[in-house]
Amino acid sequence: MNDTERELLEVNQRLLDSIAEGDWNVYAQLCDAGLTAFEPEARGHLIDGLEFHHFYFNNGGHMGPHRVEIVEPRVRMLGDSAAVVTYVRIVQRVGAGGAQETLAYEETRVWQRQEGQWRHVHFHRSAAT
Repeated sequence: MNDTERELLEVNQRLLDSIAEGDWNVYAQLCDAGLTAFEPEARGHLIDGLEFHHFYFNNGGHMGPHRVEIVEPRVRMLGDSAAVVTYVRIVQRVGAGGAQETLAYEETRVWQRQEGQWRHVHFHRSAAT
């Protein structure tokens, strides 16, 4: 793995940490304003922009106490200014009444270098089968 691929995995982890911690400022800093996404919460519709995600950050949509593990990450460079990062995200948490829960998501995140910084421009997240 080269330095750019390591950098992308680090910035991707910062993004995931900001989601888990409910840190909107970091999330918005890492994302392009025109971020697009397909994710389970959108029920098959393409989300365009940050407002959909901002709603969850504003209303306590972060996960609370949990543990996240990224399994089999891959980075595919698309020239010098774009990359695709893929992995499975395993989330362990304790729900209401102490019930243990483990979730798994297949994630694809597209990053673009803009003005020297990596910006998250698109993602697709599905529940792992």
